[in-house]
Parts: sequence; C-alpha cells; structure tokens
Amino acid sequence: MLGTLYGIGVGPGDPDLLTLKAVKILGRVGHVFAASSSSNDYSLALDIVRDHLPQEVPVSFLDFPMTFNKDRLEEAWRANCETVVERLEAGVHVAFLTLGDPMTFSTFIYLLRKIRSRLPQVPVEIVPGITSYQAAAACAAVPLSEAEETLTVISGAKGGERLPEVLPFSDNVVLMKAYKHFPQILQKIRDLGLQDRVCFVSRCGLDGQVVEKDFAALEGLKPHYLSLLIVKKTGTPP
Repeated sequence: MLGTLYGIGVGPGDPDLLTLKAVKILGRVGHVFAASSSSNDYSLALDIVRDHLPQEVPVSFLDFPMTFNKDRLEEAWRANCETVVERLEAGVHVAFLTLGDPMTFSTFIYLLRKIRSRLPQVPVEIVPGITSYQAAAACAAVPLSEAEETLTVISGAKGGERLPEVLPFSDNVVLMKAYKHFPQILQKIRDLGLQDRVCFVSRCGLDGQVVEKDFAALEGLKPHYLSLLIVKKTGTPP
C-alpha cells in the first residue's frame, strides 16, 4: 500500500490563517517535508505549522535552488522526488508544506508532477491555503476586484514585462514575487502612468509587515522576498 501525498497550503505567514483541515492532517501524517533554499535549512512554512506537529513526526528539508537554470532545477526536482517516493513506497503518509496555496506559484506543483510520473497510482490530497495576495488585500483594505471588474495574478520574478501585456485586459493586477527586480518593476509602473494606483505589501501578517500606498516612498527600497504589488487600473485607487 502506498502512502498518501498531502500538499498542504499553510497560508501567507500568520499561523492563525492555517486551515482546520490542514491542522487535522498534520496531526496524523507520518512524515513532513518542507522546502528550503540551497543556502540554508530554514523554512517559514515549517515555522507556521510547528505548534500543530506532534513531536515524534520526522521533518525533512528538501533543497530547492533559487535559480532559473533548467539543469540544476531538474536535478533538484529528481532528487527531491526520490526522497519523497521512498517514504510513500514504504506506506508512509507524507505532507509537503508550502506557503500560500499549493496550486498557486508553488514548488509543490513541480514536485507533484515528478512524483506522479514515478508513481502514477499514488493517492494525492491537496489542502488549499490562503494566498499572500488575499491576505495582503485584507490587511491593506484594498479590494482585489468588485462588480464586473477582472483580476489577473502574475509573477514578477523576471521583472515587470508582463504588466503592460495584461493591463489592457484586466482592471486589477497582482504582481507577486516583486522583490528581485523591484527598480525595474517600479519603472514599468511609471511608464504606464500608474504611480497613484499601486499598493505595496511586504511580510504580510509577520513581524516587519509593511503596507505602503505612497509610490515615492518605494524609491530605493530593497523589499523582502515576501513582497507583492496590487495595481488597480480602474475604480477607486488604493
């Protein structure tokens, strides 16, 4: 009998935003996996759920390099897949923790594909989590969409080039992973004349939370990894 693979969305950072279903599952799995970067073994996702994990449940970190190099990524996915598959084949129910939601810009998506290619018959259950942009909109009191408005969520991991592509078709845009190319993203917003229609949120629900709606205050800022921008093309500005 194969173990079940659980993809657990732990929310944006505040432990109180963990779902009851996630808590119940974490109380009965036999092994927990959490992603970490190649440079450390720290996991915010693990910190969020730690109070809900039985002390005897083993926890392992899976190394995911922060790179766009396809060869390095493929090697990491393959190695991590084999680590999880070993436990599943032993009949152990395992949980993989991911910030936000497992099916939204999550490492779980890639891990799931690899595991299913190795074990097509493996039972899988995915527990959705509150996304960072839902939490950010709530703490900033900025509507994501209303009435007949549209909403588009894009990644800023490679900059803001997608922003002018989607704005003609969307009333509201969430630009996630806005930390790495922040100056270039700000310049793109200036080029589009949307400086007064932006809300910046960083470390939502955590110590050091920042909510900033003054575009000038963002100049020279080096944002944390957990940062995003909400851009409202129409309607009431943030």
